[in-house]
Amino acid sequence: MNERLLAKYSGAVPRYTSYPTAPHFHSGVNCDIYSQWLSELGAGNSLSLYLHIPYCDRLCWFCACHTKQTLRYEPITAYLAALRQEIATVGARVGAGTKVTAIHFGGGSPTMLKPEDMIDLMDCLRTSFDMAEEVEISVEMDPNDLDEARYDALSEIGMMRASLGVQDFDPVVQKAINRIQTFEQTKSVVDAVRARGVGSVNCDVLYGLPHQTVEGVDRTLSDILSLSPDRVALFGYAHVPWMKKHQTMIPESALPDVTERFRQSMFAAQKLFDAGYQAVGIDHFAKAGDSLAIAARSGRLRRNFQGYTTDSADALIGLGASSISQLPQGYIQNMPATGEYQRMAANGGLAAVRGVAFSSDDRMRAYVIERLMCDFGFDFLPLRASFPDGADELIGEARAFARQNTDGICHVTNGAFRITRQGRPFARTVAAIFDRYFDTGRGRHSIAV
Repeated sequence: MNERLLAKYSGAVPRYTSYPTAPHFHSGVNCDIYSQWLSELGAGNSLSLYLHIPYCDRLCWFCACHTKQTLRYEPITAYLAALRQEIATVGARVGAGTKVTAIHFGGGSPTMLKPEDMIDLMDCLRTSFDMAEEVEISVEMDPNDLDEARYDALSEIGMMRASLGVQDFDPVVQKAINRIQTFEQTKSVVDAVRARGVGSVNCDVLYGLPHQTVEGVDRTLSDILSLSPDRVALFGYAHVPWMKKHQTMIPESALPDVTERFRQSMFAAQKLFDAGYQAVGIDHFAKAGDSLAIAARSGRLRRNFQGYTTDSADALIGLGASSISQLPQGYIQNMPATGEYQRMAANGGLAAVRGVAFSSDDRMRAYVIERLMCDFGFDFLPLRASFPDGADELIGEARAFARQNTDGICHVTNGAFRITRQGRPFARTVAAIFDRYFDTGRGRHSIAV
């Protein structure tokens, strides 16, 4: 890789799991507006639910999620009471006939929940929402939490997809990020969920961690490939200590520089490709027969707050502290602080504190940025058909950028803007060209590679 290109296009930019991005949410979009938007969902609409469990029994130094450590179960019990109340409240406000097609349990560590609480939470969802005949249920799993009773509970609630955080198996790296997890532990989880009929297993791997090397990434991926996961998510560690104070526990002197990060990511991507996995977007890999790979090949890949997905629901409802909802009208985020969230959710209240209502320009640019992140390009004809009032301005921006770019990372051809293969590692940087909010100075981001 040309060092000049790497230096030029690896600056700090959003991950674009939404547009507009979260730093541009504001308090003008509140509970009253959220209630109105929920009521406008109705017959014929499909719904995806995300439940956030913001607790872990250990805090990994690399983590950028909204979570907190607890060794006591009482705070979780109190939180679950509020979460069940919010589920009932939101379910009552959603218009009749809206069908839930997917449910995702995230965190934090959802597998910290006691088995009976997992089952109770799922019963609450089924009582409060209309479920489609087939609902895809996925759960983020921490191998350190799991036992036979929890596996049985996950089977009882209908888990179909399991997502395991691995990060790196090197003991030196694990100690530096406070994430001790052996290969044997991980294999036992994969074996246990498959024995209970789970059809899809995903493993998360990080590059750019302290003390990490290409050789270490190679060993970790070899171990992961021996488990034959259906999907692998290959994420660059996002060092954002100004936002997540526990990341200050990671010595910055131990972090690989941008050139080494890039070497690790390119090596890992090639190793996964050589093992028969298809690249999906900028950081996912899947077996050719997996639904994510099929969606990528057919142009139906989507991107939301959970990353790359096949979820085509009309709305995504986030439940729990800090959760973000995506509705046809805009984004809504719940109160991040768990104590205040519990107070707001009590007695039938909503917990929304900020968001953004989409303008027509937002919708158009969100479409373009999502296609860039999923397909590495967008066609002008469907853009004009969907957004006749603004498409020509945006197409003009695309043509101008392609003309001015002499680095070979993009071009305009056959009525389409395309990111070249050389430019694909910098897709986030290219997407930022079409982000009208990016230069406003709000929000700090992780580097692009």
